[in-house]
Amino acid sequence: MYMIRKTAVSVAVLSALFSLSAQSEGYKLFEQSVSSMGNAYAGRGAQITDASLVYSNPAALTQLDGAQLSGGLNLITAKTRYRNAQAQSANGQSVVGRTEGSNSLNELVPFVFYSDKVSDSLSWGIGFYVPFGLSSDYDNDFVGRYFADETKIEVLSLQPSVGYKLNEQWSVGMGISVNRAEGTLSKYKDHSGLCELGEQTTNAMFGVPVYNAAYCDSHYEVEGDDVAFGYTLGIHGEPVQGTRLALTYHSAIHFRLSGDSVITNTPITGANVVGNPNYLVVAPNLPAIDLSTGKLAANSQLTEASKVALTTPATAAFSLDQQLSKALSVQFSAAWTEWSAFESIDILSADANPSISLSTQIPSNLNNPGQIGYIPEYWHNSWSFAVGATYVLQSDVTLKAGVAYDENPIGQSHKTARIPTDDRVWASVGANWQLTDKLSLDFAYGYLFTGDVSVNEREYNVQDVPLYNSGYQGDYSNKSQLFAVGANYSF
Repeated sequence: MYMIRKTAVSVAVLSALFSLSAQSEGYKLFEQSVSSMGNAYAGRGAQITDASLVYSNPAALTQLDGAQLSGGLNLITAKTRYRNAQAQSANGQSVVGRTEGSNSLNELVPFVFYSDKVSDSLSWGIGFYVPFGLSSDYDNDFVGRYFADETKIEVLSLQPSVGYKLNEQWSVGMGISVNRAEGTLSKYKDHSGLCELGEQTTNAMFGVPVYNAAYCDSHYEVEGDDVAFGYTLGIHGEPVQGTRLALTYHSAIHFRLSGDSVITNTPITGANVVGNPNYLVVAPNLPAIDLSTGKLAANSQLTEASKVALTTPATAAFSLDQQLSKALSVQFSAAWTEWSAFESIDILSADANPSISLSTQIPSNLNNPGQIGYIPEYWHNSWSFAVGATYVLQSDVTLKAGVAYDENPIGQSHKTARIPTDDRVWASVGANWQLTDKLSLDFAYGYLFTGDVSVNEREYNVQDVPLYNSGYQGDYSNKSQLFAVGANYSF
């Protein structure tokens, strides 16, 4: 079964939304500012742009003039292709299914921010944005369906912020965010290779035609949601005219997603129906025969209340915006993300009357009381770097460009069919068009470059001991691009 534990990801993870997210690191999203995207987010929080500073650096709000409204839409279009895919069931049999194909994503990511001054030294703002996300969904006949089907994590945030000017050079700021996370994880369930045995072999084993095709459509899904708080701290300074600096920190956010685990078409073994006149018991560890149908017995659906711990990671960033001439400036950013908090995905029972975990928690399975699912992740902390340039072409048109590098936090031994990603380099261009004294538009485009990825996945118990003979192997390539448009209005 699958789930989520001391994460630092998804949701609920996510991300694009990623296995498929343009300009994302892990499942962290950067798409909260079109103006910053034009520079590949270089100089973000140091460059004085618009009201999106509510999120990127509350301290810099003190540099904005008057009331401002900024909003935009990012269109993420991404495709993950897989090929040479193969899988083995719990008994080591080859799984039949689609060995090549693709997952496509077209997702709109919105944001809106408002800021204003209370006094010459105090400013405030509020914003809605999407800081984390992840999304992928395989075809039902995917050969690796026992390891991954749907993965979706989304975090929506509302953040009020304040900025205070200490003196003419330096400002500080902070924000408190209210965050709602929700997520879905699903896969098909391999019941000791019962599906792969096939009708002929199954009937031969039992000596009568008892094959039940429903075992091949046993599907597990867990959904959950939660609301939690986080905070942002920022410093902004211009120690020398034309040199703007920023240091920002976005806290980790600790969620406990609550929802239901649901699994369909699970075998009813003989040990569970001994003495029941409706079933014929062949052996304690084999499926019983349902006397009403003459087929191997199955539970049509089991439901169990579940909980999933999810921690989105803390991030610290340094940014520089350096004015070289009246028309030209350059930008730089370096950011550190604490992905090491994402150790595993755990789904635990929260039900007084458990059903699913009665079998998944046993020593020969996940080997932990109440454990419904477990995936080891062991991500590592990562860095990202960006450089950019901004050029004022004429009084009402500003051009931007940038290049960024994102280190992938997933080691080779822990790459999975759910998030088959590698280090990423992406390039972006953008422009700002000042339509009137009060209204301007931002445009940006980004393209992601990434290497091919190989996945070799196993199932494990909570002690990280491999389970059964099940496995999945596949080769992946990812392509992503992003289109964004935003509007800014000064009151």
